[in-house]
Amino acid sequence: MTVTAPAQTTPARGSGAAMTALALGGFGIGTTEFATMGLLPQVAETFGISIPAAGYAITLYALGVVVGAPLIAGLAARLPRKGLLIALTVALAVGNGLSAVAWDTGSLLAARFIAGLPHGAYFGISAVVAAALVPAHRRGTAVARVMVGLTVANLVGVPAATAAGQQIGWRSAYLAVAAIEVVTALALARSLPRVAAPRDASVAAELRAFRRLPVWLALATGMVGFGGMFAVYSYISPITTEVTGLAESAVPWVLAVFGLGMTIGATFGGRFIDRSVAGSVLGSMAVMVVVLVLFGLLASSPVAAIALVFLIGFVSQVLASALQVRLMDASPDAPSLAASSNHSALNVANGAGAWLGGLAIAAGWGLVSTAWVGVALSVAGLAVVGVSALVERREQASA
Repeated sequence: MTVTAPAQTTPARGSGAAMTALALGGFGIGTTEFATMGLLPQVAETFGISIPAAGYAITLYALGVVVGAPLIAGLAARLPRKGLLIALTVALAVGNGLSAVAWDTGSLLAARFIAGLPHGAYFGISAVVAAALVPAHRRGTAVARVMVGLTVANLVGVPAATAAGQQIGWRSAYLAVAAIEVVTALALARSLPRVAAPRDASVAAELRAFRRLPVWLALATGMVGFGGMFAVYSYISPITTEVTGLAESAVPWVLAVFGLGMTIGATFGGRFIDRSVAGSVLGSMAVMVVVLVLFGLLASSPVAAIALVFLIGFVSQVLASALQVRLMDASPDAPSLAASSNHSALNVANGAGAWLGGLAIAAGWGLVSTAWVGVALSVAGLAVVGVSALVERREQASA
């Protein structure tokens, strides 16, 4: 069966199995991206470096996503979507295998960069394929369903990887992800319909998306605003033990709470997005500001901190899915590059949030200062959302 993008008007037969396979790949990616944050103390101990220095593994992975997402999506514009997605999962397996056998800090950083290269293209193209398998009015739900793999990773995969890293070594986490991506490649080969690239697809056509101001504003929202979440979450392991005062064994459970928030956010977020994409972006960004302020004030209280970690996960997932659909709407003739670039933007936020949070810690301001770095970034993101709304109104008025 061949499905042609963009979205069709009736669901494709067997789309459920295909979306499950796509979500499985996202599960592996989510585990490798976020598990590093929970394993920073173990990585730092292995190589004899500080926790902020180990945080560069997060930054290099994010840089790989930033570089790889637009590059792969643009160059592969004419390739059949099924074969491309399978190739990306194989590349993810290789990158994580290299991470598991890293022999020093430099080789780990290089491996994390390589592992990050396929990340954004996989999620972006998966979103476009998922949207092509359902009626147009269900696109938000379809994109959120694919992203469930990422959320379940934070609910199950990341806590399990963190616990395994504490007990048998952090390398086991990356080996497990490599195995998951191999299984994903086999599942995609079996269940995913053949989805053709758009007939007029080309690198030039995809790049035309970047002539549109709404595309850049949506990307800027992710780059700046999402950094607020990453400024805190990148250092959630030491915050849990040193600020909240919980034992190291509690870290996987705190990560699971974050994942639960993401999973519920994905479950309900699709419904919000189906009703209003712009409203979902604005609302989730505003709520993120409030939640991070409260985290900065209440991080020393176990009950409050855990509740706020849940809310951070919930709101971040709604925002990520809403931005994904927003970019697809802003660039209907180049959805693959626009959707993939969303993950570049989010990983600029990942790298910048981790870096700025690390600078605050290194300056002696304490671990809780990461929350205030997050507030500043989220407020800046909310300002970008406001500018985007004004631009959209102006365009509608002149149309």
